Amino acid sequence: MVTAIIIIFLLAGLFFFTVGVVGLLRLPDVYCRMHATTKCDTLGAGLMLFALMIYHGLSPDTFKLAFIIAFIWVTNPTAAHIISKASYRDKVAMVEGSFEIDTCEEETA
Repeated sequence: MVTAIIIIFLLAGLFFFTVGVVGLLRLPDVYCRMHATTKCDTLGAGLMLFALMIYHGLSPDTFKLAFIIAFIWVTNPTAAHIISKASYRDKVAMVEGSFEIDTCEEETA
C-alpha cells in the first residue's frame, strides 16, 4: 500500500516536471516560460521529495527533506519574481498582444 502511494507521488512529480519542460519549450516569452517552469518545478520537486519522506519513514532524513521542500517553496517563487522584475525593468520583449500595466511610471505631459 505504501509503495503504491510513493509511486503515485513520484509519477505526479514527474508529470509536473514534464509539463514544466513542455512549457519552457513551447511558450512564447520569458514571462510565460518562467511561470510554467517555476510553478511546475516547485510542485514537482515537492511531490517527489514528499514521496522520499514517505519512503524513509520517521527519521532524520525525513526532517532534512521537509527542510528542503520548505526551502524550495520559498526560494523558487522568490527567484522567479526577481527575474521577472529585472526582465520587466530591462524592457524584455513580451509576446504580441500583451500590454504593460505600470502605474508607477506615468509620464506627465
